[in-house]
Amino acid sequence: MKTNIGSIDRVVRIIAGVTLIALAATGIISVWGYFGVVPLLTAFVRFCPAYLPFGINTCTAEKQK
Repeated sequence: MKTNIGSIDRVVRIIAGVTLIALAATGIISVWGYFGVVPLLTAFVRFCPAYLPFGINTCTAEKQK
């Protein structure tokens, strides 16, 4: 499992995940907001399986190799 999530992508995923979970926890959006766990997990693992079929890699360290 190679890293395919870069720093900026990682920060955006963390912010989006925390925001979705917070909105769901406060009742502003439905329980579907708890799917914010997915971007959080992919940010911490630094791997997104949805990027594989499209060949997307936002990790600059991998691009230099």
